[in-house]
Amino acid sequence: MPASYAYLGPEGTFTEVALRTLPEAATRELVPMVSVPAALDAVRDGEAEAAFVPIENSVEGGITTTLDELVAGRPLMIYREVLLSITFALLVRPGTRLSEIKTVTAHPAAQPQVRNWLANHLPNALWESAASNADGARLVQEGRYDAAFAGEFAAARYGLEALETGIHDAANAQTRFVLVGRPARPAAPTGADKTSVVIWQRDDHPGALLELLQEFAVRGVNLMLLQSRPTGEGIGNYCFAIDAEGHVSDRRVGEALMGLKRVCPQVRFLGSYPRAEVDPQDVRAPRAGTSDSEFSAASDWLARCQDGRF
Repeated sequence: MPASYAYLGPEGTFTEVALRTLPEAATRELVPMVSVPAALDAVRDGEAEAAFVPIENSVEGGITTTLDELVAGRPLMIYREVLLSITFALLVRPGTRLSEIKTVTAHPAAQPQVRNWLANHLPNALWESAASNADGARLVQEGRYDAAFAGEFAAARYGLEALETGIHDAANAQTRFVLVGRPARPAAPTGADKTSVVIWQRDDHPGALLELLQEFAVRGVNLMLLQSRPTGEGIGNYCFAIDAEGHVSDRRVGEALMGLKRVCPQVRFLGSYPRAEVDPQDVRAPRAGTSDSEFSAASDWLARCQDGRF
């Protein structure tokens, strides 16, 4: 039996399309799951080698279900990311006219990306959320709803037709997906990498978040995502999901994480992995004073001072 990748299903989701862009997907059994938690738990329980799930979109930001699972569930690591451009089609049963649509459905993350189109073309339609966009298409096929926002490619799979295509409120909208597996040694750095962590504050006081972010700033580490998530321990208690440029083996990134570990009650490492669609040659050089060679030179200087060789 080939190793398997679980993904947010059913068949015909944007997640499946993005997953199939990975070369290794051709050698794996691809197993659709009913939800993001189910896909990630399949990895935790040893039923799948990895899970492929959405984690961020360029319209609404982080996908909270995925972030919360990575924050609170049994530890997992991100190994790859994929960016996919997103446009929606309005899928209906054959023969349905726009004027006949009273109910529409899709994944909750789709709604902000089609809200204006919906207000302009179907202002009285009732919106109901589905487990995924493809699941919404399945529900239309079964007669539960009149229309679904999904990828045009899902129409044939569910016996539907695309009444409208190219639907999006924001041009160039993208969704970011990640391949998640059990914790192991990160892949070697490529020169165009991203490191993801979750950090918890020790206590709430003025400047508390600034103190944590300074661990990155003073070492010249650029942040690409910062999102707060409630810890579940009461109003005002948050942890922070962070994506930073660089690899954990880079001295500036490693030392930033060590600094956080000293001052935070908990730091969860979510992995270092190649940035999607970025050529290492296009990555800007580290800021002066933050390259690995400059960290090594400073360390050597300190050792000479300690030995009386300065």
